Amino acid sequence: MTSKRNALPNPRRRILSIAVLALAAHAPWAAAQSPDFSASGKPITFVVPFPPGGPLDAVARILGEAVRPALGNVVVENRSGAGGNIGMDVVAKAAPDGHTLGMGALSTHAINPWLYPRMPFDPLKDFQPVTLVADLPNVLVLNADFAAQNGIRNVGDLIAYLKRNPGKVNFASGGNGSGGHLAAELFKQAAGVYMVHIPYRGAAPAQTALLSGDVQVMFDNLGSAAPRIREGRIKAIGVTTLRRASAYPDLPTVAESGVSGFKDFDISTWFGIFAPAGTPPAIVDKLNKEFTAALRSPAVRERMLKLAAEPAPTTPAQFGDLVRRENRRYESVVKRSGAKVD
Repeated sequence: MTSKRNALPNPRRRILSIAVLALAAHAPWAAAQSPDFSASGKPITFVVPFPPGGPLDAVARILGEAVRPALGNVVVENRSGAGGNIGMDVVAKAAPDGHTLGMGALSTHAINPWLYPRMPFDPLKDFQPVTLVADLPNVLVLNADFAAQNGIRNVGDLIAYLKRNPGKVNFASGGNGSGGHLAAELFKQAAGVYMVHIPYRGAAPAQTALLSGDVQVMFDNLGSAAPRIREGRIKAIGVTTLRRASAYPDLPTVAESGVSGFKDFDISTWFGIFAPAGTPPAIVDKLNKEFTAALRSPAVRERMLKLAAEPAPTTPAQFGDLVRRENRRYESVVKRSGAKVD
């Protein structure tokens, strides 16, 4: 016969069993509090959804090198196409373990969703923001000969010329719906002027057209335009952010022109790091800690400023808020411009 003592569970044994089960259940959580990327030996794939050579690609490589001591090997992989959609789709569908990251941008998360009739991912639901990396101003540049021949020294001069010559000035962009195209459309609306849009297959051929005089005006990324500005081959008359660029403090902003309608003119090309949705908070926090530390380091800052990229580290929540605001803002901008990509 089984005794009552053996039939009933021992209270001390029951408490011990519960404690063991609780510890086992929380063991992965505890380990995840301080994920050790370098010890795993698995590299981080850092997807850049644009071709190599541009400021975004260069910054990704600078950051990959800077975080290597803390996160292990970081392999930058360029997966360009469809305005950045192809590369970011790779990130959206990757395992949410912190080993696949993407350098998303204004175009991939705020413009493309309203420009393309079909998107391979949801820019707000399919990603976990890690940190904003940089905020680059666009710059309003003119063909140097055109500016000299017509006495155009500043934004006010350009607007006055455009009002006297409606439809006689062409502006270049890197394509329909690109950041440069939409910046020019906002400029036209604010100034009440008309220019003819000439889209090219990328910013590089658009800049070539500006240099040759095939077009007269362009809103270019300050980083890519800077060498030609320094050479005097194109004339810069204003940056598109409310604050002047740190790398070019003598270059006024478009908002400073004093022209009616431009007091709040503020357009920038931002980019930042995204992980796939569902990445555990502990991993996101670790990635944020290491990448923001790199962005705050003097060595990284110096290298980025040479590309006219202003380091802009944030928390994941702050970056997520920015993405949502910009996504809402560009819905109306794209629709007003009439830009579409099939």
